Amino acid sequence: MAFVLGLAACDPQRISELEEGVSTEADVRARFGEPENIWDSPAGRVFEYNRQPQGRKNYMITIGPDGKMAALRQVLTPENFAKVQRGMAMEDLRKLLGKPARRMPYPLRNETEWEWRWTQPPNSPMVFIATLNDDQRVVRAGSSPDRSTEANAN
Repeated sequence: MAFVLGLAACDPQRISELEEGVSTEADVRARFGEPENIWDSPAGRVFEYNRQPQGRKNYMITIGPDGKMAALRQVLTPENFAKVQRGMAMEDLRKLLGKPARRMPYPLRNETEWEWRWTQPPNSPMVFIATLNDDQRVVRAGSSPDRSTEANAN
């Protein structure tokens, strides 16, 4: 766990060492390591760098067709959460937000909750939960204060 926390603490430095349109795929891998997943997109290949469950960020780094970094973005944001709609497929949810911190199955309801921890500016710990049905589609989603941080503070 300390290793994962150490990785997240180094992220700002790693990000500052990369430049869109200049840095190469090799530069990205040298700073961030192997991605959790690689997605194909119209803009190129998207590398997923997950900081869940200890961290509160997930990064998606796009490598354009020219082999250069086209975009680096932290995806756990209110703007991305607003894109999560009823009926959205599980795969699209994963490509939008990255791997969740936790998956909780509720077999009697035929549902599974996916949970991401994030920070609402300036410094409020939050949790975003998307509930999926047996068809692996979103049935509801929303954010609330992260109550687990209150238990740890006491």
